[in-house]
Amino acid sequence: MITRRNFLKKSATALAGGLILPSFLEDNYLYGNVLGANDRINVGLIGCRSMGWGDLQALLSNPQIDCIALCDIDQNVLKNRGAELTTQRNKAPQLFGDYRKMLDNKDIDAVMIGTPDHWHCLQLVDACKAGKDVYVEKPLANSIAECDVMVKAAKKYNRVVQVGQQQRSGKLWHDMKDYIDSGKLGKIAKVNVWANFNYASIRPAIPDTDIPQGVDFEMWLGPAPQRSFNPKRFHGSWRMFWDYGGGLMTDWGVHLMDMALWGMNVKSMPNRVMATGGNFAFPDSYNETFDTLTVIYEFDDYTIEWSNVAGTESGPYGRNYGIEFKGTNGTLVANRESWEVYPDKNKIEAVKEVPEKDDRVFHTNDFVDCMKKRDMNTACTIENGSLCAKYAHLGNIAARTKTALVYDDKKHTFNNSAANELIKPEYRKPWQFPKV
Repeated sequence: MITRRNFLKKSATALAGGLILPSFLEDNYLYGNVLGANDRINVGLIGCRSMGWGDLQALLSNPQIDCIALCDIDQNVLKNRGAELTTQRNKAPQLFGDYRKMLDNKDIDAVMIGTPDHWHCLQLVDACKAGKDVYVEKPLANSIAECDVMVKAAKKYNRVVQVGQQQRSGKLWHDMKDYIDSGKLGKIAKVNVWANFNYASIRPAIPDTDIPQGVDFEMWLGPAPQRSFNPKRFHGSWRMFWDYGGGLMTDWGVHLMDMALWGMNVKSMPNRVMATGGNFAFPDSYNETFDTLTVIYEFDDYTIEWSNVAGTESGPYGRNYGIEFKGTNGTLVANRESWEVYPDKNKIEAVKEVPEKDDRVFHTNDFVDCMKKRDMNTACTIENGSLCAKYAHLGNIAARTKTALVYDDKKHTFNNSAANELIKPEYRKPWQFPKV
């Protein structure tokens, strides 16, 4: 079996031969079809505007991939992306406004989900039921309960799932992990994680407006509560409202917390979570999620701390986002631009490494490799995506309830009734929370 580490040594497009489940045998889970050099994996994209489109472009760099279908609730986006793809591939994709109709297409082997967070759960579960493998953007879901049911669905239907936390496929991050594992930093007592971005503070508020022509806003809302249309709750800024996202904590936080948890070999819930937050920097902001947030995750012999101040773009070490591992021999600081080691006095040598290639191309190629071999151990498994998303939600819930929390991941309960109310969303009819 190809390991993550060996995969990173391959070129971005050199893929080993393997197995893939043919569409007509999906329901029986018979994995006996050997792909030849000319075989194609057909994919469909749900959510075509931003991250989904970027993910698709990375996937299409693989010569064995065809995108045969696009789905979006905004006809303007859908038509434009359809025209772009037709030009790129010299073949027009099918266009859909309802992802369920797209999933009925038996020729589609896998789907990519690039929709707002509140849609990830239903779309992934339905895709797994339909026999499709799934590449889903992070965070895995917009709630803890949705994370749990998505993991169940992937296991029940035996689907390959890659979560879009592409740093898991980056050589820069693997080398960072190797350095941490070497023990050269000494005892790591604290990990600091931060992300400060202007886009996460929305100013000023504007009145609701008519729904733009070509937008199926009812479908965009889906299981979220009914409400009128506002441009600042829509394209690009929806994640700053609790019904659809979790602010910087679930956006950048999932990426960076993933590296913190990976570096410290964490695979379960923390002992305790404490947090404080609010719109302190810009009280007149329209966003619901907090522009200022501090979260402390407590473990037996170290802590991980998250912080953000939305509306600003500066931070420690001259980096507006990053992660810091504080060891007794030195400090390792990393983000996507580089990782560096700052020695404590002369206990260890200074180190600096910069990235070589685009993590996302490696990440999508890893997805293809795993689909071919029916290997569920993708670079970022659904279990790991669930873990990181839960950590982000723990931080937000602790800040929203202003309570030190303990979460029991087996009983699916907090030590606080108000926090328990935030574990599972209430889906708006006729949508129903999926049962697996």
